[in-house]
Amino acid sequence: MAFNLISVFLIAVALAMDAFSVSLTKGFTQKHLSKVQVFYYGLFFGFFQFMMPVLGYFCTSTISSVIESFASIIGFILLLAIGLNMIRESLSSDDNEITDEFSFKEVTLLAIATSIDAFAVGITFALFNDPVGISSVIIGVVAFAFSIAGIYLGRKLGDYFGDKFQILGGVILILIGIKILFGL
Repeated sequence: MAFNLISVFLIAVALAMDAFSVSLTKGFTQKHLSKVQVFYYGLFFGFFQFMMPVLGYFCTSTISSVIESFASIIGFILLLAIGLNMIRESLSSDDNEITDEFSFKEVTLLAIATSIDAFAVGITFALFNDPVGISSVIIGVVAFAFSIAGIYLGRKLGDYFGDKFQILGGVILILIGIKILFGL
């Protein structure tokens, strides 16, 4: 049992890396997030990382291969659009006018886009008869923690590097989208 928990924890850390990277970019581009808004990021990322393995587990029929093939394209498109928008905003505005607003729509899209690989993990859990409940909880909790840590670390980096760091954030989102699209 201990080996399985360690394996699940390592899977959770691997899955949380995309959420961490996106949270890092949000930390240095949205400097005025309140503690409640930071909590929402963690909650949304953790929730979708929790739900996707559960969905994958229960969709192990032929429909899962169809969903899985479109999921990477959808994740890529979402991250590409958000990343390009971040770059556009950074290049078109003055240093002091960068959009710093919290958006439930954006956090939801980011959470879905970064949790798509967790869907495939859920399919794997079903194929090997691994328990999905506790595994999904661990995955969700790790994503929650990594997301919040990413935002706070991103804030520190943003303070150090300045407002044009938003361009790098957009590029990171696009690269994560490419990674999802090509399964890297």
